[in-house]
Amino acid sequence: MQKFIRLTGVAAPLALANIDTDMIIPATYMKALTREGLGKHLFQALRYAEDGCERAEFILNRPPCRDATILIGERNFGCGSSREHAVWALADFGIRCIIAPSFGDIFANNARKNGLLLIRLPAETCARLRGEAARTQFAPMTVDLAERQISLSSGEKIGFSVDPHDRRVLMEGLDDIARTLRYAGAIAAFEAALS
Repeated sequence: MQKFIRLTGVAAPLALANIDTDMIIPATYMKALTREGLGKHLFQALRYAEDGCERAEFILNRPPCRDATILIGERNFGCGSSREHAVWALADFGIRCIIAPSFGDIFANNARKNGLLLIRLPAETCARLRGEAARTQFAPMTVDLAERQISLSSGEKIGFSVDPHDRRVLMEGLDDIARTLRYAGAIAAFEAALS
């Protein structure tokens, strides 16, 4: 898993509440056994018309948000079914951080396991950040997990809190297997003692 310490990138505003995992990646595209290629189907119904053409008005179809690495959402982002493919699709598109007032619980757990930083901020702050992104013509923002702050192009800094365990796992780039393997010596010693 890629370490997350500091990220500077375009932040795309997405002011839709209750985005569920089926909206993030429809079940039709969950047949893949790998994570690669899912990003092209991210927000399929919002990004593409029935004929497969891009919807010009959708934020991720507009430059420079085509290259967004940060998404500023609304409340209850990632609600719905347990679908790890949703996190994979976001990551494959290039999204590494989502800022929103709240997240679906299972989605949040899947995000941490896959290196996607979720930042919870009050709804008013998220609305202000979405407005700031649009006003500055999507000037890059910086998310610093080490310092726990977001830096805007204006120079303003907004602090945030994150679960200490999640912060450590993301900063060290440890998925569940890597975290377990840190104790390989102790596990081997325990097994040896049983023999």
